[in-house]
Amino acid sequence: MHNSGRPPRGHTAVSRVADHVHLLRAYVRDPQATGAVAPSSRWLAARMVEGLDLGSAVCVVEVGAGTGSFTPVILRAMRPGARLIVVELNRELAGRLRSRFRRAIVIRGSVEHLPRFLAARGCRAADAVISSLPWATFPPALQDRLLHAILASLRRGGRFATYAYFHSSWMPGARRFRRLLYRAFRSVRRTPVVLRNIPPAFVYRCLK
Repeated sequence: MHNSGRPPRGHTAVSRVADHVHLLRAYVRDPQATGAVAPSSRWLAARMVEGLDLGSAVCVVEVGAGTGSFTPVILRAMRPGARLIVVELNRELAGRLRSRFRRAIVIRGSVEHLPRFLAARGCRAADAVISSLPWATFPPALQDRLLHAILASLRRGGRFATYAYFHSSWMPGARRFRRLLYRAFRSVRRTPVVLRNIPPAFVYRCLK
């Protein structure tokens, strides 16, 4: 059984190519739900977990995990005994996540039901939620529902991190989502742009 946060030993260049293929296939089938055509870089993954205090967390949630670019980095930052709950809507991607990350609890479903997913697994509230959801592509009502579910799942003082592509940060959906963050959280900070990602992206770090 694979119990560490690292990808299995067989996660070679061939596996990384397979990740690209699976993510591209998911994008072609439903571009709004997937939002990316290539997995995120390790530099963006490192920036995503900075400042989240994952080492002291009991319950961490990753939403929209895709091929699991961030998952091993999250697991390595967590202490033994802490739980990672991963929510992924795409059936094929969720299946790959289950086979690669045995330490994580992988749920196939919509983030709209996140409070129910956590309650069913004995997690009263998450210490941190890490999101790869393509917020800029979502219609306003869906943005509202998903962010409401995430807020309802976070404990007070919990942390939320999500990223946005620099080139699309002025799209109407991206600007609306940014306003939602500033209204919903006590503190919102934006990191410098991670240029070693395709495309370049930055991270929002939020405190409830």
